[in-house]
Amino acid sequence: MDFLENVVTTFNDGVWSWILPWLLIAAGLFFGIRTALVQVRMVPDMFRAVVERPKGEGRDEDEDYGGISAFKAFTISAASRVGTGNVAGVAVAISVGGPGAVFWMWLIAILGGATAFIESTLAQLWKVRDGDGYRGGPAYYMKRGLGWGPLGVLFSIAIAFTFGLVYNAFQTNAIADAVSFSFDRDDTMFRAIIGVVIAVVAGLIIFGGVNRIANITQIIVPFMAVAYLLVGGFVVITNFDKVPGMVGDIVGHALGIKEIAGAGLGAAMMKGIQRGLFSNEAGEGSAPNAAATAAVSHPVKQGLVQTLGVYFDTLVVCTITAFIILLGPEIAYGAEAEGVSLTQAALSSEVGDWGIHFVSFILFFLAFSSILGNYYLAESNLEYLTQSKPALVIFRLVVLFFVWFGAVGSLPLVFALADTGAATMVILNIIAIVPLSGVAIKLLKNYNEQRSHGIDPVFHRDMMPELKGVECWDGSDPVTRRSEEDRRVLRDKGHHDRY
Repeated sequence: MDFLENVVTTFNDGVWSWILPWLLIAAGLFFGIRTALVQVRMVPDMFRAVVERPKGEGRDEDEDYGGISAFKAFTISAASRVGTGNVAGVAVAISVGGPGAVFWMWLIAILGGATAFIESTLAQLWKVRDGDGYRGGPAYYMKRGLGWGPLGVLFSIAIAFTFGLVYNAFQTNAIADAVSFSFDRDDTMFRAIIGVVIAVVAGLIIFGGVNRIANITQIIVPFMAVAYLLVGGFVVITNFDKVPGMVGDIVGHALGIKEIAGAGLGAAMMKGIQRGLFSNEAGEGSAPNAAATAAVSHPVKQGLVQTLGVYFDTLVVCTITAFIILLGPEIAYGAEAEGVSLTQAALSSEVGDWGIHFVSFILFFLAFSSILGNYYLAESNLEYLTQSKPALVIFRLVVLFFVWFGAVGSLPLVFALADTGAATMVILNIIAIVPLSGVAIKLLKNYNEQRSHGIDPVFHRDMMPELKGVECWDGSDPVTRRSEEDRRVLRDKGHHDRY
C-alpha cells in the first residue's frame, strides 16, 4: 500500500507542478485573447446575470418553467469551489511560498476567469432536460458537441469518484479536525460521532435532490462569505497602517524584488498557481455541471456567472485568509507547510482565543457546503452514465459512507488518487473546450449584438442552425421565448436572417 501511495504521489507531484499549471495558464491566455478579455471587460454583466430571475408568461417563480435560478446555480458551484482549501490551502501556499504566492493566486484567478466562461457557456448550450429542470456539463458537450462519447464517459467516472467520494471524505476530515481541536478531544469515538452527524444531515439534504441542495447552499454560501468578510475586514481595519507594507510584500516577493530565505520567486509562483487552480477549479470541468442546471435566457449569462464564481472564490475568500495571515504574527516563510492552524493562530492574535473557534466555525460551513456541492456534481455525471434509480440510491449511500469515513479513516492514498482524478478531469476537459471554444465565441458575439441594441439577450438554436446535438433552446420554454416585439425591433435593425 505504501508503495502504491508513493507511486501515485510522485506522479501527481510531477503532473501538478510541471504540466497542469502551464496547461491551464496557456488555456487561460488563449481564451482571454479570443474573447477580448471577457473576464475583465464584462464584470458589470456578471453581477447583472447572477441576480437575474428569468421571467416567462408573466411568472417569475423558478419552478414555473423548470431549472433553477442563476443565483442558485452560482451557489451550488460556489459551494463546491469554496472549501477547506480556502483556509488551509492558502495557509500552506503562504507558509511555503511566502507572500508572493498570493499575487500568483490572484493572477491565475483572472486568467482562469476566461476558461470558466468558455466551459460554462458550452455546458449551458448542450444541457439536456431532466424532469422539470436541466443537467449538463463536460460529458454532455464532449458527446453532443464533439461526438466524443467515450471521452465523456471517462470524464464522468473521474468526477463521480473524485468529487462524490474522495473530496467529500477530505471535507469531513477537515471538519473533524477543527471540531476536535476546538473541544480539545481527538479520540476515535468522538470523531466517529462527528462523522455520523454530518452524514445524517447531509443525507437528509442529498436525498431531497438538486432543488433542496440549491435551497440550502443559497443560504450557507452568502452567510459564510459575509461572516468571514466581516472578520477579515476587522483585521484589515485594525491593522490598516500595515496594509501598504503587506501589499508591497505580496508584489515584491512575487516578482523577485524581495528575496526571502527558502521561498524565492519559483516557490511563490508555483505555490500560488497550484493553490489558485485547486481552489477556483477553472478548467477542471466541475462548475459547468452546476452552470447547466440554471434556467437562463442565453448560455453566455451562465458563462459570466461562473466567471464571477472564480473571482468570489479566489479574490474574496482566499484573499481574506491571506490578509488574516499576513497581518498576523511573522512566520518563517519557506519552512514546513502549515495549514489551518496558521490561520487560527493569526486570527487569535488579533481578536483573542475566540478566533480559533471562529475559524473552526467557518471551516465547518465551508466544508459542509462543499459536501453538498461536490455531491451534486457527482450525481449529475452518474446520471450521464446510467438512469437507474437503484444505482442512484446505492451511489448516495456510498457517498454518505465516505462522508463518515473521512472523519475516522486514514486517507493519504485516497487523497493521492483524488489528485490523479482531478488531473484526469483537467486534461480531458481542456482537450474538449479548446476545439469547441469557437462556438462559445459565436455565442458571445450573439449576446453582445443583442445587448448593443438594448435588448435582454435571448438565444434560440435557430440562430445558429449549424450546431448539432442541441436539445434545448428551441423556444418552447417561457424563459427562452423571445417576444414578438423584441424580434420586430431586431428585424427593423436589419437582422432578418437571424431573428
